[in-house]
Amino acid sequence: MKKTFLPNLKTCIILDVIGCLSYIIPPFGPVWAVISGIVFYFMFGKKFGVFGGIFSFLEELIPGIDFIPTFSIAWYLRKKEMSKPGFMELKKINGK
Repeated sequence: MKKTFLPNLKTCIILDVIGCLSYIIPPFGPVWAVISGIVFYFMFGKKFGVFGGIFSFLEELIPGIDFIPTFSIAWYLRKKEMSKPGFMELKKINGK
């Protein structure tokens, strides 16, 4: 059985702050968009990581909306998912 991973909240906040630097250093925006999409996928994995990585990439690439704390919101959603009663029991039944 593979355990669902919860990234460190401090790491998520730091990555969100780095994303906000694209306001200060404009050429950094497109580079960070690619990096954040890849990092998001590896931090959260599976379907959540794919959809979140795509969203993170687009959010950083489109001017004016890269203030959204994508990594911190994803951390909260994963934490909430893991705190549901019976979370581990469902994983055992499904065999995943």
